[in-house]
Amino acid sequence: MKYLILSTLISFFCLTSAEAQLGNLLNKAKESASTIKNMANGDDSALDISGGLKEALTKGVDEAVTNLSAKDGFLESPYRVLIPDEATKVISKLKMVPGFQDVEDKLIAKMNAAAELATKKATPIFVDAIKSMTIRDAKDILFGEEDAATRYLEGSSRNTLYKTFMPLIQESLAEVDATKYWNSVVRKYNSIPLTKDINPDLDDHVNNKALDGLFSLIQVKEGGIRKDVNQRTSPLLKDVFGQLD
Repeated sequence: MKYLILSTLISFFCLTSAEAQLGNLLNKAKESASTIKNMANGDDSALDISGGLKEALTKGVDEAVTNLSAKDGFLESPYRVLIPDEATKVISKLKMVPGFQDVEDKLIAKMNAAAELATKKATPIFVDAIKSMTIRDAKDILFGEEDAATRYLEGSSRNTLYKTFMPLIQESLAEVDATKYWNSVVRKYNSIPLTKDINPDLDDHVNNKALDGLFSLIQVKEGGIRKDVNQRTSPLLKDVFGQLD
């Protein structure tokens, strides 16, 4: 009889323990499902954060593209494209050659004009990157570093932008005669006795500098929205970024 009672008690406790463990597992599963559901659909605050970040990035992109794609937008900005480092020896040498004294100014003007033309095509690529932002991304970005949104955008779009920009940069450089002019400069330099032939990659240089300028200005816009209440121009921006004040 004692053994029967003992056996019954052991079975009861084992069953109770198993039920408890099963209950815990079910509760955890429900919590996980609820969290995922809230993150994806029902959590208004999470959706607000996502919408606010996307709106802020869209605003920053629109302003950066508009400013830098305008005439002299790059040339007269802190983000002007300067000559490649490898080209400095070419420029310094040719400044002493008749007809090439202003080679640096001409080349800089043409490179920046090309960057401005290419930048006009950037918006759709930025928009695709912004749309792909998840709610989890948005939460991490909002409470991350002051340039977290810009860095996210750069990480998710720079390679695509570079590949898309390259033919645009090449077309733009050709359109403003920069390629033709640069080739004439290089040929002249390479014809000088005792100089080693050189031909820096102008396309790659202008492409990267144009992208550097774009992301730098977007970062400025992001910082403004994070810090300056007056730059939060919609109720959603005020609500979302007000959490940082």
